[in-house]
Amino acid sequence: MKKEMNRRNFLKFSSAGIASALLGSTGLLSWTPRAEAATLNQTFYITEGFITQPDGVDVYFRGFSPNSSSLTVPGAQMIVQEGDTVNITIENTLGTDHSFVIDGVVNSGVIAGGTSKTISFTANSAGTYLYYDGLNAPYNRLVGLHGGLAVMPSGSSDQLYAGSPTFVQQYFWVFHDIDPVWHDRIRLDRTPNTGYSPRYFTLNGLSGRPPGSPGAHDPAIDSMYDPRSQLKGSVGDRALIRVLNPGMCQQSVHCHGNHVEWLTDHGRILPDPWYKDCVYLEGDKGQVDIIYPFESPPDAYPPVNKGKYPMHLHTEMSQTAGGGLYMFGSITEIIIE
Repeated sequence: MKKEMNRRNFLKFSSAGIASALLGSTGLLSWTPRAEAATLNQTFYITEGFITQPDGVDVYFRGFSPNSSSLTVPGAQMIVQEGDTVNITIENTLGTDHSFVIDGVVNSGVIAGGTSKTISFTANSAGTYLYYDGLNAPYNRLVGLHGGLAVMPSGSSDQLYAGSPTFVQQYFWVFHDIDPVWHDRIRLDRTPNTGYSPRYFTLNGLSGRPPGSPGAHDPAIDSMYDPRSQLKGSVGDRALIRVLNPGMCQQSVHCHGNHVEWLTDHGRILPDPWYKDCVYLEGDKGQVDIIYPFESPPDAYPPVNKGKYPMHLHTEMSQTAGGGLYMFGSITEIIIE
């Protein structure tokens, strides 16, 4: 049975009516700081199914999903506050063992097939975190069991960490690379026995669609128009982008229009923000935080205050799907309104 990914699924942690993990209607991560920490609860379901790729091929995935009848890859984007106690229940609907891990924060241990487990942790340090399945590494993570967690500084709505440069918007960019042969071996509960050869590249679970192609401009399948990925703002706005790479490929993230401010690398705060047009992103759980400033592009003549610019990866194959479909890879748009 084919299960389609639900692009609009988002989590709501709740305690006494508090909703603290929100994905806004425009795709922005929405956050209102609280005076006190809270206890927050959420359930994930480990599910499986197939997702159709741009060339029409159905590829097998597993995901941390919001209910037992859907498949969501990556898992929902979560946002909490420093000091919050987070309780997460994992319902494993599959017949294989899995886990839930945030490096340095929590490790569920084995969650056997057909069982559930509740884990609890305190969000002690502001920053950006990858959650993933740490069993059968790296295969369970690669097949789709991963997602992003943002921890906001206590009392702040516009900083990555206390004293950081400020922003007015924030997003997750979760990049992934997919080898369908490996995915099929994992479906059969076998270890991949071929060299890693990714054929699909996604941003927040979607691939780009060039103008005129089927699905172009459809935010449900086109990463260039997906509001979780597409940056949009006016001159003077600033967007924090929490970048994660659960895949295996090293990448170079290139934002056109303006240089970005590179704030962290694997959670390490850089002494001074680096101003870069290309940011190196390690494979195998790479992570960086950057701010894109919506400014008049400095190289534009005559000067302009509006325009559309691409974000793409500099590894050429990452801009393709199925071994050759160009502009069907990890790409999105930056719009200065």
